[in-house]
Amino acid sequence: MKKNLILTAALSIILCSCYQPERDCEKYKTGSFKFTYEVGDTIKEGKFIRTADYSVDYYENKIDSATVRWFNDCEFVLQDIHSKTAIQYKIIRTTDSSYTFQYKSAVKNPNKKLIVKTGTAIKTN
Repeated sequence: MKKNLILTAALSIILCSCYQPERDCEKYKTGSFKFTYEVGDTIKEGKFIRTADYSVDYYENKIDSATVRWFNDCEFVLQDIHSKTAIQYKIIRTTDSSYTFQYKSAVKNPNKKLIVKTGTAIKTN
């Protein structure tokens, strides 16, 4: 009985460790998207349109543009055209209509703690 319990637990651990979330990143390289973000305690919604080379963000009655550079199907950097700020993105999971991503500053600063945040973008077209 004890051996069966140990065998079942070991098999469960092995099967769970092999799980990989779905990542069909190719269909999210371009298109129109919406997303939510926090400013203090307030949840806001923005949208963006991404082409092969550019991303145009619309949020808080502002428009911001960035260049897009893909490293592979699931990782890219957006570099703001005006300020040259760069943010690195990694798509970690996809569904039929959205993707979940992690993002962080692409410029490493030894005096600042690196903060990685997570978000979700919903494809609207």
